[in-house]
Amino acid sequence: MSGYAIAWLAWAGGFAITEGLALANKRQGDTLSEETRKVFRTRSAAGRIVFGSAWCGFSAWYLGHILKWWP
Repeated sequence: MSGYAIAWLAWAGGFAITEGLALANKRQGDTLSEETRKVFRTRSAAGRIVFGSAWCGFSAWYLGHILKWWP
């Protein structure tokens, strides 16, 4: 296993622990979803449009990247 694979697994493990703790403590505003909603201000129409556009753009890029359609 490469060093990069270990680093990505450690990152994923850190994320899982952080999100798990946030879910377990039941406080408002500490999960990834709640933080994302705050950053993009998804309560507003403009925030929803910006987030939706960013999500669709990222998803399209990542799909092409994984399928090696582009770098």
